[in-house]
Amino acid sequence: MKASDALAQFLIAHRVQTCFELVGGMITHLLDSFAESGQFNIVSMHHEQSAAFAAEGVARYTQGKTVAVAMGTSGPGATNLITGIGSCWFDSVPCLFITGQVNTRELKGDRAIRQQGFQELDIVEVSRSLTKYAVRVDRSEDLLPALHQALSLALSGRQGPVLIDIPNDVQRADVPDALVAQWLNTPLNIDTAAEADRHALHTLSELCATAERPLICIGGGARWADAMDDWLQAADTLGIPYVSTLMGHERVVARPHYFNMIGSYGNREANFAVQHCDLLIVIGARLDVRQTGSDMADFARQAKVVQIDIDPAQLNNRVQADLNICTTASRFFAAFPLRADTFPCLGNTWFAQLAQQRERADRNEYADWIISPSVLFNTLNRTLRHQHVDYVCDVGNHQMWAAQSLRLSPNQAVHYSGGMGAMGFALPTALGVAIQSQRKVVVITGDGSLQINIQELDTLNRLGLDVTIIVMNNTVLGMVKNFQDMYFDGRDQSTRKGYSSPAFSKIAEAYGIEAHRVENEANLIQLLEQTAELHTPRLIEVMMVGATECRPRLAFGAKLDEQLPRLDA
Repeated sequence: MKASDALAQFLIAHRVQTCFELVGGMITHLLDSFAESGQFNIVSMHHEQSAAFAAEGVARYTQGKTVAVAMGTSGPGATNLITGIGSCWFDSVPCLFITGQVNTRELKGDRAIRQQGFQELDIVEVSRSLTKYAVRVDRSEDLLPALHQALSLALSGRQGPVLIDIPNDVQRADVPDALVAQWLNTPLNIDTAAEADRHALHTLSELCATAERPLICIGGGARWADAMDDWLQAADTLGIPYVSTLMGHERVVARPHYFNMIGSYGNREANFAVQHCDLLIVIGARLDVRQTGSDMADFARQAKVVQIDIDPAQLNNRVQADLNICTTASRFFAAFPLRADTFPCLGNTWFAQLAQQRERADRNEYADWIISPSVLFNTLNRTLRHQHVDYVCDVGNHQMWAAQSLRLSPNQAVHYSGGMGAMGFALPTALGVAIQSQRKVVVITGDGSLQINIQELDTLNRLGLDVTIIVMNNTVLGMVKNFQDMYFDGRDQSTRKGYSSPAFSKIAEAYGIEAHRVENEANLIQLLEQTAELHTPRLIEVMMVGATECRPRLAFGAKLDEQLPRLDA
């Protein structure tokens, strides 16, 4: 069997059947085999970075249970995948990247030259630090074993991206039928993390027994655990408060005992809870500077800290916890069910105190603006609360406005570019989410972010997906401009000076997409209220000229619960 046909059959056998690509000479054999199988959904994008993000979107929607392929040709096609590979690496998203390569006889090998073949590039070495497994396959008989290893590792433990680089002559070589049959019938070797240490769980129980003001913090490492929602519902029923990080917020349903997102751009009530609890249980969060603030000595100042993480290197890193438990969130939820006697010292005063803080902070932080982000997201919360919907956010102030204000209902999720923080993430990722879900997706983006992969508006129009794009256009790179206001006396090189943005509504119309431009809240609310009933591509350009602040925010060096502007002001 031709090697590219064998590869297609192997992926089909393991239910990897969606491929995002930009065609190039060194992947034509692979694409032809995918197409001829009749069992692949091949989505042609206009940039390999978009293909990478879209494949990531498939895995994000399925909570890491379905892997998609992002494919690029040799040379620039391969390097264009790198940002998407890094995004999957930092946010622990399983994805299979396949790159075409020049014929093996054209590889430079050990020669002291830069390049032998046209568009030859050693993508394996380039991507090694951002993948769980990266290999070039130089013999056709090694192709299926390498794929088996790659998929097994992508789905094992702390999930992540893998890359297979396949020279063109290997793609068209033969693989013995017996070898193909062997690997098609070999189950993946998916390794699960170790169970939580019983002694550590006993120590945790003892800490819980004396805690009067406990707090649970859900991080990105817990967001895909099947049992997370049931476990948090139990916390809510028992009166145990909880918060989340940005990545944890992706799937935490808004219930009475959820006090929203912590961190530099977090909700005031969440940061108050962290700073005044006496036991902080952190599940799957790395506690980076955006989560804790820079004053590490003051973080969770009154609390014993317990950190649960799948990655032993992440424990006792920035935060020296009082107790570390190395296991997955899923295993932890199973091993440590919440019961009525878990926190015997918990009274009603702790929740009442936090509820008071939440009520105090529940205000329109942007009432002085013509269009308030709070009004925009509250309208989405109200209008779409009964719908199955995925939000996908780009990076900038609009991401933080969304994270502060979106309140998820059951069967809803939001997707953030966390560790990579990649502008241009939202639109192509939304395409992957929508293709997998076949349901409504809402993109939250800004003028700077949308321009990076704006070409995928054509892909959206071609596919006709139920995607609404909300462009919060302040005509400036607002988050960096905010830094310039704080640290450079407002000098705005490259955020305003030297920066420009187009009329996005006109560009969308040129791509064949329904588009609207709004300049006041009344028109915005009217358009957003129509979103639930419309199921075709749509772009809403929200003009917010001069809106460059995120409120509240934490100044560098300040304590976590001293965000600006101060409420008493």
